[in-house]
Amino acid sequence: MDTAKTLINVNGIEVIYNHVILVLKGVSLSVPESGIVAILGGNGAGKTTTLRAISNLLKGERGEVTKGTIELRGERIENLTPSDLVRRGVIQVMEGRHCFAHLTIEENLLTGAYTVQSRGEIEANLQKVYAYFPRLKDRCKSQAAYTSGGEQQMCAIGRALMSSPSVVLLDEPSMGLAPQIVEEVFNIVKDLNTREKTTFLLAEQNTNMALRYADYGYIMESGRVVMDGTAQYLASNEDVKEFYLGVGGAQRKSFRDVKSYKRRKRWLA
Repeated sequence: MDTAKTLINVNGIEVIYNHVILVLKGVSLSVPESGIVAILGGNGAGKTTTLRAISNLLKGERGEVTKGTIELRGERIENLTPSDLVRRGVIQVMEGRHCFAHLTIEENLLTGAYTVQSRGEIEANLQKVYAYFPRLKDRCKSQAAYTSGGEQQMCAIGRALMSSPSVVLLDEPSMGLAPQIVEEVFNIVKDLNTREKTTFLLAEQNTNMALRYADYGYIMESGRVVMDGTAQYLASNEDVKEFYLGVGGAQRKSFRDVKSYKRRKRWLA
Protein backbone atom coordinates (compact mmCIF):
# COMPACT_ATOMS: atom_id res chain seq x y z
CA MET A 1 0.00 0.00 0.00
CA ASP A 2 1.16 3.56 -0.75
CA THR A 3 2.04 5.05 2.63
CA ALA A 4 2.67 8.62 1.40
CA LYS A 5 -0.41 9.83 3.26
CA THR A 6 -0.61 7.22 5.99
CA LEU A 7 -2.88 8.03 8.93
CA ILE A 8 -2.27 4.93 11.05
CA ASN A 9 0.77 2.67 10.96
CA VAL A 10 0.83 -0.58 12.96
CA ASN A 11 4.35 -1.99 13.00
CA GLY A 12 4.95 -5.59 14.10
CA ILE A 13 2.85 -5.49 17.26
CA GLU A 14 2.46 -8.37 19.68
CA VAL A 15 -0.38 -8.43 22.19
CA ILE A 16 -0.44 -10.59 25.30
CA TYR A 17 -3.41 -11.15 27.62
CA ASN A 18 -2.97 -11.92 31.31
CA HIS A 19 0.83 -11.83 30.86
CA VAL A 20 0.61 -15.29 29.29
CA ILE A 21 -1.62 -15.61 26.21
CA LEU A 22 0.00 -14.40 22.99
CA VAL A 23 -2.84 -13.21 20.74
CA LEU A 24 -1.23 -11.00 18.09
CA LYS A 25 2.06 -12.17 16.58
CA GLY A 26 3.81 -9.40 14.69
CA VAL A 27 0.84 -7.66 13.07
CA SER A 28 1.62 -4.83 10.65
CA LEU A 29 -0.83 -2.76 8.64
CA SER A 30 -1.32 0.74 7.27
CA VAL A 31 -4.43 2.89 7.00
CA PRO A 32 -4.23 5.81 4.52
CA GLU A 33 -5.93 9.14 4.99
CA SER A 34 -9.54 9.07 3.73
CA GLY A 35 -9.40 5.33 3.02
CA ILE A 36 -11.54 2.35 3.94
CA VAL A 37 -9.43 -0.59 5.09
CA ALA A 38 -10.88 -3.96 6.08
CA ILE A 39 -9.41 -6.53 8.48
CA LEU A 40 -10.91 -9.88 7.51
CA GLY A 41 -10.96 -13.33 9.06
CA GLY A 42 -12.97 -15.70 11.19
CA ASN A 43 -13.61 -15.80 14.93
CA GLY A 44 -10.39 -15.77 16.91
CA ALA A 45 -8.29 -14.42 14.05
CA GLY A 46 -7.25 -11.32 16.03
CA LYS A 47 -9.35 -8.68 14.29
CA THR A 48 -10.95 -7.20 17.40
CA THR A 49 -7.69 -7.33 19.34
CA THR A 50 -5.99 -5.35 16.57
CA LEU A 51 -8.65 -2.62 16.79
CA ARG A 52 -8.44 -2.59 20.58
CA ALA A 53 -4.66 -2.26 20.40
CA ILE A 54 -5.02 0.84 18.20
CA SER A 55 -7.72 2.42 20.42
CA ASN A 56 -5.89 1.23 23.57
CA LEU A 57 -8.91 -0.53 25.01
CA LEU A 58 -6.85 -3.61 25.85
CA LYS A 59 -6.14 -2.78 29.47
CA GLY A 60 -9.76 -3.28 30.48
CA GLU A 61 -9.36 -6.90 29.39
CA ARG A 62 -5.88 -7.35 30.92
CA GLY A 63 -4.18 -7.11 27.56
CA GLU A 64 -1.14 -5.10 26.49
CA VAL A 65 1.03 -4.36 23.49
CA THR A 66 4.39 -5.93 24.37
CA LYS A 67 6.28 -5.41 21.10
CA GLY A 68 6.04 -3.14 18.08
CA THR A 69 4.68 0.36 17.62
CA ILE A 70 1.43 2.09 16.64
CA GLU A 71 1.62 5.51 15.01
CA LEU A 72 -0.95 8.18 14.22
CA ARG A 73 0.38 10.62 11.61
CA GLY A 74 3.90 9.49 12.47
CA GLU A 75 3.52 9.93 16.25
CA ARG A 76 3.56 6.90 18.54
CA ILE A 77 0.25 6.42 20.36
CA GLU A 78 0.36 2.97 21.97
CA ASN A 79 0.81 4.47 25.45
CA LEU A 80 -1.95 7.07 25.20
CA THR A 81 -5.23 6.62 27.04
CA PRO A 82 -8.46 5.93 25.11
CA SER A 83 -9.75 9.42 25.97
CA ASP A 84 -6.52 10.97 24.67
CA LEU A 85 -6.97 9.05 21.43
CA VAL A 86 -10.58 10.26 21.05
CA ARG A 87 -9.33 13.83 21.39
CA ARG A 88 -6.82 13.08 18.63
CA GLY A 89 -9.57 11.77 16.37
CA VAL A 90 -9.41 7.98 16.91
CA ILE A 91 -12.67 6.40 18.03
CA GLN A 92 -13.94 2.84 18.08
CA VAL A 93 -17.45 1.51 17.51
CA MET A 94 -17.59 -1.67 19.56
CA GLU A 95 -18.91 -5.00 18.40
CA GLY A 96 -22.46 -5.40 19.69
CA ARG A 97 -23.20 -1.66 19.48
CA HIS A 98 -23.33 -1.02 23.26
CA CYS A 99 -25.96 1.71 23.18
CA PHE A 100 -27.21 2.97 26.54
CA ALA A 101 -30.54 1.16 26.69
CA HIS A 102 -32.24 3.60 29.11
CA LEU A 103 -31.29 6.71 27.12
CA THR A 104 -33.04 8.01 24.02
CA ILE A 105 -31.36 7.82 20.64
CA GLU A 106 -30.54 11.53 20.81
CA GLU A 107 -29.15 11.26 24.33
CA ASN A 108 -26.97 8.37 23.14
CA LEU A 109 -25.68 10.50 20.29
CA LEU A 110 -24.88 13.40 22.59
CA THR A 111 -22.74 11.19 24.83
CA GLY A 112 -20.35 10.92 21.89
CA ALA A 113 -19.72 14.67 21.96
CA TYR A 114 -18.15 14.85 25.41
CA THR A 115 -14.79 15.97 23.98
CA VAL A 116 -16.38 18.76 21.89
CA GLN A 117 -16.41 22.15 23.62
CA SER A 118 -18.45 24.19 21.15
CA ARG A 119 -22.24 23.97 21.42
CA GLY A 120 -22.44 25.06 17.80
CA GLU A 121 -20.21 22.20 16.68
CA ILE A 122 -22.24 19.72 18.72
CA GLU A 123 -25.49 20.89 17.11
CA ALA A 124 -23.91 20.86 13.64
CA ASN A 125 -22.62 17.33 14.18
CA LEU A 126 -26.00 16.19 15.45
CA GLN A 127 -27.74 17.52 12.36
CA LYS A 128 -25.09 15.90 10.17
CA VAL A 129 -25.73 12.54 11.84
CA TYR A 130 -29.46 12.94 11.27
CA ALA A 131 -28.80 13.80 7.62
CA TYR A 132 -26.87 10.57 7.11
CA PHE A 133 -29.16 8.52 9.34
CA PRO A 134 -32.71 9.90 8.84
CA ARG A 135 -34.08 6.86 10.64
CA LEU A 136 -32.37 8.10 13.81
CA LYS A 137 -34.05 11.48 13.49
CA ASP A 138 -37.42 9.75 13.28
CA ARG A 139 -36.59 7.74 16.43
CA CYS A 140 -34.62 10.44 18.28
CA LYS A 141 -36.97 10.45 21.32
CA SER A 142 -37.25 6.66 21.55
CA GLN A 143 -35.30 4.75 24.16
CA ALA A 144 -32.49 2.78 22.53
CA ALA A 145 -33.77 -0.41 24.17
CA TYR A 146 -36.91 -0.21 22.03
CA THR A 147 -35.18 0.29 18.69
CA SER A 148 -34.08 -2.35 16.19
CA GLY A 149 -30.60 -3.80 15.88
CA GLY A 150 -30.04 -1.83 12.70
CA GLU A 151 -31.10 1.41 14.35
CA GLN A 152 -28.79 0.70 17.28
CA GLN A 153 -25.88 0.08 14.91
CA MET A 154 -26.63 3.38 13.19
CA CYS A 155 -26.81 5.04 16.59
CA ALA A 156 -23.41 3.61 17.56
CA ILE A 157 -21.80 4.90 14.37
CA GLY A 158 -23.58 8.25 14.71
CA ARG A 159 -22.38 8.55 18.31
CA ALA A 160 -18.80 8.06 17.08
CA LEU A 161 -19.27 10.78 14.48
CA MET A 162 -20.32 13.28 17.15
CA SER A 163 -16.66 13.72 18.16
CA SER A 164 -15.61 14.75 14.61
CA PRO A 165 -13.20 11.81 14.28
CA SER A 166 -10.36 11.44 11.78
CA VAL A 167 -10.68 7.65 11.82
CA VAL A 168 -13.47 5.34 12.96
CA LEU A 169 -12.59 1.78 14.00
CA LEU A 170 -15.66 -0.34 13.21
CA ASP A 171 -15.84 -3.77 14.83
CA GLU A 172 -18.13 -6.27 13.07
CA PRO A 173 -20.71 -3.70 11.83
CA SER A 174 -22.75 -6.40 10.05
CA MET A 175 -23.10 -8.74 13.01
CA GLY A 176 -26.69 -9.72 13.77
CA LEU A 177 -28.22 -7.53 11.07
CA ALA A 178 -30.47 -8.45 8.16
CA PRO A 179 -28.73 -8.29 4.74
CA GLN A 180 -30.76 -5.24 3.66
CA ILE A 181 -29.74 -3.33 6.80
CA VAL A 182 -26.10 -4.38 6.36
CA GLU A 183 -26.18 -2.95 2.84
CA GLU A 184 -27.69 0.29 4.16
CA VAL A 185 -25.03 0.63 6.88
CA PHE A 186 -22.17 0.01 4.45
CA ASN A 187 -23.61 2.48 1.96
CA ILE A 188 -23.65 5.14 4.67
CA VAL A 189 -20.05 4.30 5.61
CA LYS A 190 -19.08 4.76 1.96
CA ASP A 191 -20.96 8.07 1.78
CA LEU A 192 -19.22 9.34 4.92
CA ASN A 193 -15.88 8.34 3.47
CA THR A 194 -16.59 10.01 0.12
CA ARG A 195 -18.23 13.22 1.33
CA GLU A 196 -16.66 13.83 4.73
CA LYS A 197 -13.29 12.11 4.01
CA THR A 198 -13.72 10.11 7.21
CA THR A 199 -11.24 7.23 7.38
CA PHE A 200 -12.56 3.80 8.35
CA LEU A 201 -10.73 0.70 9.60
CA LEU A 202 -13.26 -2.09 9.94
CA ALA A 203 -13.01 -5.63 11.27
CA GLU A 204 -15.49 -7.85 9.49
CA GLN A 205 -16.30 -11.54 8.99
CA ASN A 206 -18.57 -10.74 6.05
CA THR A 207 -15.70 -10.79 3.57
CA ASN A 208 -17.87 -10.40 0.49
CA MET A 209 -19.59 -7.25 1.78
CA ALA A 210 -16.39 -5.72 3.17
CA LEU A 211 -14.48 -6.15 -0.09
CA ARG A 212 -17.28 -4.46 -2.01
CA TYR A 213 -16.80 -1.25 -0.04
CA ALA A 214 -13.17 -1.27 1.14
CA ASP A 215 -10.17 0.01 -0.78
CA TYR A 216 -7.69 -2.39 0.79
CA GLY A 217 -7.85 -5.49 2.95
CA TYR A 218 -5.80 -7.56 5.38
CA ILE A 219 -6.69 -11.19 6.05
CA MET A 220 -5.85 -12.48 9.52
CA GLU A 221 -5.55 -15.99 10.89
CA SER A 222 -4.40 -17.01 14.37
CA GLY A 223 -3.11 -13.55 15.26
CA ARG A 224 -1.15 -12.93 12.06
CA VAL A 225 -1.73 -11.13 8.79
CA VAL A 226 -1.54 -13.88 6.18
CA MET A 227 -2.49 -11.94 3.06
CA ASP A 228 -3.15 -8.36 2.03
CA GLY A 229 -3.89 -6.40 -1.10
CA THR A 230 -6.38 -4.14 -2.79
CA ALA A 231 -10.02 -5.13 -2.39
CA GLN A 232 -10.15 -5.93 -6.09
CA TYR A 233 -7.12 -8.22 -5.85
CA LEU A 234 -8.42 -10.07 -2.80
CA ALA A 235 -11.91 -10.48 -4.27
CA SER A 236 -10.43 -12.08 -7.40
CA ASN A 237 -7.82 -14.23 -5.64
CA GLU A 238 -8.63 -17.93 -5.97
CA ASP A 239 -7.58 -18.80 -2.41
CA VAL A 240 -9.66 -15.97 -0.94
CA LYS A 241 -12.62 -17.05 -3.05
CA GLU A 242 -12.37 -20.58 -1.74
CA PHE A 243 -11.57 -20.03 1.90
CA TYR A 244 -13.41 -16.76 2.63
CA LEU A 245 -16.02 -16.22 -0.07
CA GLY A 246 -17.16 -19.84 -0.43
CA VAL A 247 -16.63 -19.84 -4.18
CA GLY A 248 -14.89 -22.58 -6.17
CA GLY A 249 -12.32 -24.97 -4.84
CA ALA A 250 -14.32 -28.08 -5.68
CA GLN A 251 -11.22 -29.67 -7.19
CA ARG A 252 -9.36 -29.57 -3.84
CA LYS A 253 -10.20 -32.76 -2.05
CA SER A 254 -7.28 -33.37 0.31
CA PHE A 255 -5.40 -31.59 3.07
CA ARG A 256 -2.30 -31.70 0.86
CA ASP A 257 -4.08 -29.45 -1.64
CA VAL A 258 -5.13 -27.05 1.10
CA LYS A 259 -1.52 -26.70 2.24
CA SER A 260 -0.65 -25.03 -1.06
CA TYR A 261 -2.65 -22.02 0.18
CA LYS A 262 -0.74 -21.97 3.46
CA ARG A 263 2.58 -21.86 1.64
CA ARG A 264 1.51 -18.67 -0.10
CA LYS A 265 0.61 -16.83 3.10
CA ARG A 266 2.48 -13.56 3.54
CA TRP A 267 4.06 -14.45 6.89
CA LEU A 268 5.44 -17.76 5.65
CA ALA A 269 6.73 -16.44 2.34
